[in-house]
Amino acid sequence: MTSESLIADRMELRDFMNTVAQAPSSALLLDYDGTLAPFSSDRQNALPYPGEAPILHENMLSGRTRVVVVSGRNAYEVLFLLRIDPLPEVWGSHGLQRLLPDGSCHMPHVDTAVSEGLAEAGRWLAEQGLQRSTEFKPGAVALHWRGTRNSRALDLRDDVVRAWTLIAHRANLSLLDFDGGIEIRMPDLDKGDAVRTILQEMRPDIPVAYLGDDTTDERAFRALGDHGLSILVRPEWRRTCAQLWLKPPGEVLDFLVQWRTACSASKADNGRYRDE
Repeated sequence: MTSESLIADRMELRDFMNTVAQAPSSALLLDYDGTLAPFSSDRQNALPYPGEAPILHENMLSGRTRVVVVSGRNAYEVLFLLRIDPLPEVWGSHGLQRLLPDGSCHMPHVDTAVSEGLAEAGRWLAEQGLQRSTEFKPGAVALHWRGTRNSRALDLRDDVVRAWTLIAHRANLSLLDFDGGIEIRMPDLDKGDAVRTILQEMRPDIPVAYLGDDTTDERAFRALGDHGLSILVRPEWRRTCAQLWLKPPGEVLDFLVQWRTACSASKADNGRYRDE
């Protein structure tokens, strides 16, 4: 990216924060792994980057920001790892599972053929000795290969696709690639559907931002379109539908702090946002 584009990005971000400061409410949508937390081989201990959970919590407590985490994980895992109260809304399994702050959880109906297909996909992975890299979650089974050398990962993906394609065809399932793995899943909903649902529930003039790093987040970026600000979160740039690019963790933490400042500015500075 050129210096001119970086200046334009900063100006676009400042203009957006001004809309947050002037609006009575806003929505902050974020992916978890790779965005709020670093990738970890120990998925059950992938805690948020230092400082991010408290700032996210402060944004929720402002009473002016609807915080939603949209993750490939089981939604309950996200809540366990974030450890903030009150609880945010979480869409898990790439949009299949919706866990609301009141504790209610919503999922599409899983019929017998789908359940049997997912079980068969899991058994196939076990037969290949891949249990430790397997994740079972609502409406899906995922295989993770992050940390595996690239040539081995490509061979593994080819083997999985050949086996799972037959299962998917019989059970009306679909395959979804994500950064560092692949999953077989119900085809009903994805991250883009989650964003569209959230947008439908809000007034069209409410400022919305979506932050994500994964290829699956591209569906969310496209669903958001010009209704809000889409932000790619990655250490290195890649082609994307997102409007801006932030490097984790420092630039993401700074973004969350700016959001908090914008919410405070609405009362202290007559709706004018000022950098801290």
